[in-house]
Amino acid sequence: MARRGHRPSSQQNNARPRFWGRHAVLAALANPERTVRKLWGTREAVGALDLPPVIPVTYADVADLGRLVPGDAPHQGLVIEVDPLEDIWLGDVLEQGARDRRPLLVLDQVTDPHNVGAVLRSAAAFDALAIVTQDRHAPPESGALARAASGALELVPWVRVVNLARALGEIAEAEFWRVGLAGGTEVTLDQALTGGGKVALVLGAEGEGMRHNTMTHCDTLARLPISPKVESLNVSNAAAIALYAVAARR
Repeated sequence: MARRGHRPSSQQNNARPRFWGRHAVLAALANPERTVRKLWGTREAVGALDLPPVIPVTYADVADLGRLVPGDAPHQGLVIEVDPLEDIWLGDVLEQGARDRRPLLVLDQVTDPHNVGAVLRSAAAFDALAIVTQDRHAPPESGALARAASGALELVPWVRVVNLARALGEIAEAEFWRVGLAGGTEVTLDQALTGGGKVALVLGAEGEGMRHNTMTHCDTLARLPISPKVESLNVSNAAAIALYAVAARR
């Protein structure tokens, strides 16, 4: 995946994140674009790894590792400190999208790291092109997000943009059909996917949903045909279902 530049962002202003748990740690170690600065682990957990000699390793018992992570986080004997990944430019992703028909995911003010991590996991499962978020209204890389992503943070390109409406304009210029998921429409997602072009799925935060300006930059609004007994779905569940619908159409 192409990564470019060092544009200042909320990612790079934060202290280095710490990841924990076997999936998040192994995925970060396997990602050639991820710089791992330090690793703490039990002798048993570290002994099962094939580590490059440049990574400083500190052996620790379970109790000591627990003090390196929040609360009762399930570290599974491994904790690492990493540099955030470099920025990915939307233009690079859209250029890649011109060569295939994979869907793009756009998140409007989804700020919960567990939700974003779960969306990344679904995006990896259904081979999405990338996710796009507004930099100021999205969580930074963190241990909680990496844990929820279960390794997908290292696999799915994550584009952070300054202006989401402008980004949706660029996505339209790249010939993506922008489908915004919303409850207040009669059009179902299946009906909105009748064309054969590339698709960008746009999802808003739980409760507030998409902002009005984001809706106006979608080509169509569509709903998931869920039972009236349930008002809405968690954004990560909605993303998984929508990605499956696109995959089934392909």
